[in-house]
Amino acid sequence: MHPQPAGFLATPNRDSGPGVIVLHAWWGLNENVKALCLRLAEQGFVAFAPDLYGGRIAVTIEEAGRLSGELDEARTTSTVADAIRFMSGCPDVSGPGLGLIGLSLGVYFALGASAEMPDHVRAVVVFYGNGGGDFTRSRASYLGHFAEIDAFEPADGVRDLEARLRRAERPVAFHTYPGTGHWFFEADRSDAYNESAATMAWERTVAFLKQVMSL
Repeated sequence: MHPQPAGFLATPNRDSGPGVIVLHAWWGLNENVKALCLRLAEQGFVAFAPDLYGGRIAVTIEEAGRLSGELDEARTTSTVADAIRFMSGCPDVSGPGLGLIGLSLGVYFALGASAEMPDHVRAVVVFYGNGGGDFTRSRASYLGHFAEIDAFEPADGVRDLEARLRRAERPVAFHTYPGTGHWFFEADRSDAYNESAATMAWERTVAFLKQVMSL
């Protein structure tokens, strides 16, 4: 069994469940991300969020920008790969393949992992983020949640990502939530959180993961 990387692990009450890895936004592995893992565990998933910042957490946009700017892409990619190997060999994780959820910054690494580690990734959920290039090796299904008004993720980029996934003949469903901005799913961002959109995105995410991962 691959050793558990630094991060937060939440397990369901049952003996086992499908594995889901949550890749945090540029704020770091904060309480909001841990709460998301616990919510996934309540739905029957084994959820793990690796710490991509080595224990550091940002509160302000300025702090988050600094931490994300200091991120080493190769090292972070390796951390995500280690998390995938850990979850793939975890005795509590059932079924073939994993689900990945990327929040903003985490989307880039989730999309990359789905292309580079296709034997391990079955489902990818992206929240207001982008990334990746060639998805022809991917075997995953994709679900996307995007804000209508988003200075960090222009609509053209979202359309391009969807087109690239479709050219790779991957199952894909993208949703744009009217009146929302970046981070609308994150309850601790009072300046952006949209309860109705977040609830709908959560329900769609759980249904998608359960369907693709046969829970």
